[in-house]
Amino acid sequence: MFAAAFLSTTSLNAQGTGRISGVATDPVGAPIISAQVSFSGMPWQAVTDDSGSFVLNGVPFGSGTLTLRRLGFAPFSINLNVSAANPAISGLALQLTHLPTVLQAVTVEAKRMSYSGRLAGYYQRLEKRNNGYFITRDQINRENPRTLAQLLQHVPAITASRMRGGGSGVRMRGRTCAPLVWLDGTPMPAGELDLNAISPQTVQGIELYLGSTTAPTRFVLNRDSNSCGTIVLWSRGPDTDPMRSGKPSQDLEALLASLTVFTVDQVDNKAQLTGNDLWVTYPPPLFAEGIGGSVMAEFVVDTTGKVEEGTFGIVSSTNPLFSEAVREAVESATYSPAQRHSLKVRQLIQQPFSFVPPRKRSGG
Repeated sequence: MFAAAFLSTTSLNAQGTGRISGVATDPVGAPIISAQVSFSGMPWQAVTDDSGSFVLNGVPFGSGTLTLRRLGFAPFSINLNVSAANPAISGLALQLTHLPTVLQAVTVEAKRMSYSGRLAGYYQRLEKRNNGYFITRDQINRENPRTLAQLLQHVPAITASRMRGGGSGVRMRGRTCAPLVWLDGTPMPAGELDLNAISPQTVQGIELYLGSTTAPTRFVLNRDSNSCGTIVLWSRGPDTDPMRSGKPSQDLEALLASLTVFTVDQVDNKAQLTGNDLWVTYPPPLFAEGIGGSVMAEFVVDTTGKVEEGTFGIVSSTNPLFSEAVREAVESATYSPAQRHSLKVRQLIQQPFSFVPPRKRSGG
């Protein structure tokens, strides 16, 4: 099944070639990573990136078939016509379906969270949302604002203010004075801060306290410091953004083709977890925001029951933090190895994970 949208037509060149671009997703809308994209008669391919996007350049004019292939999914094809009148086909939305060899999803639920680290207080307040107004990273990513001041103006009772030096600030509830601004728990220097000097894409979360007495005690300097309201900014960093790639270092397709690794339908006894379920930790930022999602992971279990180094990869994921949580759980897990003709063999596993936060489970 698929949906396709042709969004743009622009002239690329006069040599009789064009371009095809789009996004590949799984049935729940998660981007599919490392899918191979080919077009009839072309000797080279494109590969989808971590967002599921691909661009195939140098497509010869004429009718042909665009094909997507990915381990664990049924091959997908669509007929397209690239011509001088329509040289750039973009915005293709292609949905691939899972093959039946994929295992049943592991559901990850968490009833409560113990926060730690520099953002612990922020996550605790975000989860409860008792006071103040919160702007989360998920909201920032969805809105993709050009400036921080532009983002803050979406909050009720916040208005824009131009600084004398040309910068941008805000005012709260009709006040004429600048709010007190904190960055990562540190008060900013005296004088009004140019909010547009901070890129929204570097911000993990924002707390806004519109009243003079509503800010948490730790963000109060003195009796009058919060009279114009308080803005608390938290930046992104290594503790909010996984650094590792979702791609395995080994070529899994080559291992399967060489018959040194087998799929679940090629073994007599499939690899199984020893003990109970995988212990997957719900990512604290996503728990605090009440965000759910999904991950499809793939990896090879060797003949000793361990996840083979260099084989773990992400097939699809709605958030890199979910991917990292799955990676940490899987790489420390122990399996009973697969058997084929009474011999222990290496097996490729594709395992889906579903993350369900408390607000989702309770209908909130």
